[in-house]
Amino acid sequence: MNRFSAIISTGSYVPEKVLTNFDLEKMVDTSDEWIQRRTGIIERRIADENMASSDLGIQASLKAIKDADIDPLEIDLIIAATITPDMVFPSTACFIQRALGAKNAGAFDLSATCSGFCYGLAVADGLVKSGINKTVLVVATDILSKITDWTDRTTCVLFGDAAGAAIIQPTTEEKGILASYLGADGNGAEIDLLSLPAGGSRYPSSHETVDKRMHYIRMNGQEVFKLGVRIMYEAAKEVLRRAGLTIADVDLFIPHQANIRIMEAVSERLGIASEKVYVNVQKYGNTSATTVIVALDEAIREGRVGPGDIVLFSTFGGGLTWGGTVIKL
Repeated sequence: MNRFSAIISTGSYVPEKVLTNFDLEKMVDTSDEWIQRRTGIIERRIADENMASSDLGIQASLKAIKDADIDPLEIDLIIAATITPDMVFPSTACFIQRALGAKNAGAFDLSATCSGFCYGLAVADGLVKSGINKTVLVVATDILSKITDWTDRTTCVLFGDAAGAAIIQPTTEEKGILASYLGADGNGAEIDLLSLPAGGSRYPSSHETVDKRMHYIRMNGQEVFKLGVRIMYEAAKEVLRRAGLTIADVDLFIPHQANIRIMEAVSERLGIASEKVYVNVQKYGNTSATTVIVALDEAIREGRVGPGDIVLFSTFGGGLTWGGTVIKL
């Protein structure tokens, strides 16, 4: 009997504080019109100063656990996809485990930037299908506002804070995660392409790294745009091929919510109708690994997708990393 891994529930959480484009006009030399035209973003959510990534991830996880109607003690693995961990160690996943009371779960963090949730799903899929784990919680949580340079008008308009979670369990029904595709190109690891240079073993924290503002996101927007369109298109095509499907089979396409122009370009190249593309970047901005799971959770709750529908993820981020996932709900 074939064993499949299904997403049995989802949950998401965004902080209450809203930072609008008009707020940003008072902080840097920009305008609402410019931000919307270039990115599609109208506002984003910002976590409180005393909040860490685990705090957001806990709230998203609690919603997914409630939706699944399971006891946290049933969870046997927690994977936290994040690039803004609470600490270098212990892992953010361990903080989430403690808060949930999921004492039977293993826990680790996964760092794949904006592709993190697709990476986490692929790991969970393999572990569940192999029988190693039965109930896996995959959490994506990032507080990008704490690593954003609020004096850099080219990047500070882009990012926000959020968390999303999914519970993965085995099923004998032919549904769930139908295919995954993960990729990376370490040649794209240049500091000024898309990175946060300091704080690790290459550039340990020092007066010099602080003075040079190396603890904030650095990005070459034009180059990232070109790479993002090409790679997200290729990731979507490849994961569909692996699933034995075409774009015509897709009921909802959820691209990484980085920039409306990237999403529109990828969707046009794929030949998918705009009404089948889920977009919420206008509300939250780019929230890194969390974008696709927050969007899926919202789409389910809005009735945009339901049981039997095919959902396609395509993501791209620093590393460079990329990932695609095909799911049958």
